[in-house]
Amino acid sequence: METISNQVVIITGASKGLGRELALAFAKQGACLALCARNEELLLQVKTEAEKLGAIVLAVAGDLSIGRDVEKFAVCIEKEFGRVDVLINNASVLGPSPMPYLVDYPEDDYQEVVRINTVSPFLMTKRILPSMLQKGRGSIINVTSEAGNTGYAGWGAYGISKFAIEGLTQTWADEVSGTGVIINMVDPGEMDTDMHALAVPDCTYPINHPADVCDVFLFLASEKALTINGQRLEAVEFREGRKSYAD
Repeated sequence: METISNQVVIITGASKGLGRELALAFAKQGACLALCARNEELLLQVKTEAEKLGAIVLAVAGDLSIGRDVEKFAVCIEKEFGRVDVLINNASVLGPSPMPYLVDYPEDDYQEVVRINTVSPFLMTKRILPSMLQKGRGSIINVTSEAGNTGYAGWGAYGISKFAIEGLTQTWADEVSGTGVIINMVDPGEMDTDMHALAVPDCTYPINHPADVCDVFLFLASEKALTINGQRLEAVEFREGRKSYAD
C-alpha cells in the first residue's frame, strides 16, 4: 500500500460530522479525496475546505443506497483518479428523534435507516472492491457504533443497522482474506455531532470531537495496517494506546 500522500480516498457521508473531519484529516496528509453526501451545499463547503489544505477533491452529491448514484460516483472517480486505495463507508442516518422503541417504530423510517446505513456500504464495497482485488491492495473501513455491538433499548433501527455493518465487515473480510485487501470497522465512540445531539439531547457528560478520532482511520489507511483484517477498532482505545494493532 502506498503512503497516504499518494492515496485516493473515498469518504461517504462527507458533508458534516465525522465525514467532514475525516476529509480534512486525509487532506492534511496529502491524499486525493472522492467525497459523497446527499446534501450538495454542505458537501461543496467541505470540498472547498479540503482544497484550501492542498488536496485534490472530487465531490459528487448522491444517495449511495441507490445503485445508479453509486455507479455515477464510481465512474466519476475512475475518470478523475483512475483508482481507489481507501474506501471509508461512513454515511448513515439516525432515524426519528427522539428514537422510539421498536414496537412504535414507523415502518417507513425503519426501512429508510436500514436502506441507507446497510445498503450503501454494501453497494459501494461491491462496486469498488473488484479493482482493489485486481491490484492486490486496498483498505475498506466501515463505521460502526457501540450500539452495533450491544443492543440498547431505544436505539431502534440505527443500532440494528450497525449490527448489520459488523456482520457485513466480518463476512467480507473473511472472503478477501489473503488477497492484499483489508476490510475493518471502527467504532468512533460518542461524538459531538448533530446526530448525537438528536440521539442524546440531554447529554451532560463529555464526548469526543470528531477530529479527535481520525487517527485510527489514518492508521488503517497506512502501511502499518497491511495485515489487519476483519477487526473492530475502537477510536478512543486506539488513541489512548490501550491496545496495539501494529505488526
